[in-house]
Amino acid sequence: MASNSKRATTLDRQLGSTRLTRRGLVKTVTVAGGAVVFSGFGPSTWVTAQDKIKLVQWYHQYGEEGTQQAAQRYAEEYTTINPNVEVEMVWKTGDYEFALLPAALLTDEGPDVYEGHPSVAMVKAGQVEPLDDIFTEEVKADFHPNDLGVNTIDGKIYAVKMIDDTGLLYYRKSILEEKGVAPPTTMDELIAAATALDDGRVKGLFVGNDGGINALYHIAPWSAGSDILVDNEIVFNKERTVRAYTKVKELYDSGALLEGSPTDWWDPSAFTQGLAAMQWTGLWAMPGIRAQIADDFGILPWPALDGEGRPATFWGGWSEMVNPRSKNVQAAKDFVKWLWIENTAAQQDWSLSYGFHVPPRISAAETAEPLKEGAPAEAVKILYDNGRFNPPQYTAAMDTIMINALARIVKEGAPAAEEVAAAAQQCEEELARVLGG
Repeated sequence: MASNSKRATTLDRQLGSTRLTRRGLVKTVTVAGGAVVFSGFGPSTWVTAQDKIKLVQWYHQYGEEGTQQAAQRYAEEYTTINPNVEVEMVWKTGDYEFALLPAALLTDEGPDVYEGHPSVAMVKAGQVEPLDDIFTEEVKADFHPNDLGVNTIDGKIYAVKMIDDTGLLYYRKSILEEKGVAPPTTMDELIAAATALDDGRVKGLFVGNDGGINALYHIAPWSAGSDILVDNEIVFNKERTVRAYTKVKELYDSGALLEGSPTDWWDPSAFTQGLAAMQWTGLWAMPGIRAQIADDFGILPWPALDGEGRPATFWGGWSEMVNPRSKNVQAAKDFVKWLWIENTAAQQDWSLSYGFHVPPRISAAETAEPLKEGAPAEAVKILYDNGRFNPPQYTAAMDTIMINALARIVKEGAPAAEEVAAAAQQCEEELARVLGG
């Protein structure tokens, strides 16, 4: 389930299905007044019992073994408690979020229920149904404000969060103790620590094979105390962002970063194999790290830029939505409510039995045994205290703009102030397109 979670979508690319060609056959078959009415035609025919509702639910392919079987099991369980509804779980491989899903949602043959990240464009295109009627005040109180905010557009909630992901700075306790290095709390301390820990054989820090550009283009401004987009306004064009990006370059120029690792920052192999004494990676990596090095690790959020900054990490994950074009919108909402709001056991199973994530419902996280103590409990606190997200008005095009700006600063020595200002201008133009298009 590792999802961006360096941004909410980058890791989502980790992982069609031939089921798409059958979608018109299975979306909705109803029997009313003794007559069978099909919403699609083709080589196969689906016939259901009288008044039976068929819902089609799409997932992208998660990387963790057992997730597909779990999703299928939830669908079957719902049918056992609600015999009038059949849920067909469709597991999509390939470019789910940027190709398969958008293409399907342009048609009347898209899924009834699907996962992803709601956007302004989707709302304007009528591709996502408001879910405010399933979010009572009591329900909203059981979700962190970030999990509501990332799915709220113009005051309406369009999705239910399924999993929460976050990033952590892992460090080898034994190596830091041997070198007399304290866990860093500021960027200057991080640069000093990485330099002190770099002995040529073991590098000081791994933040990705690109020197941390893709991992830090949001984290760095956040650690400086800056936001990216607030109240439909681009707000990162400020001296603090310039200073933060300049520090990323200073970190890169220190020579203490590992580059050329066989895997990138979202995989903990560089850390567990002793290639680096510290690594920025996800909460999802914790079980693998523990399996390799037991408890010889500590965790931190990304350090604050300085005394005026604040520690930071990303607040990522996936959400479930309902298609307004569904023939059975209310039935789809009822299913989403059952699975991602009412079914604590399934939510804990989905987050913790196959990978390692935080259930979005606060009560589900608090009662989950694997998260109650030690490093997992500390990770949840880091998420709640330091997790940041960009609102649905933020787009993938803005990601590209910011990544390219930081890359020119870090790799080409471009003036940071000029690059930040130019990136902000381009993001403002993209935002105007999104809001006005």
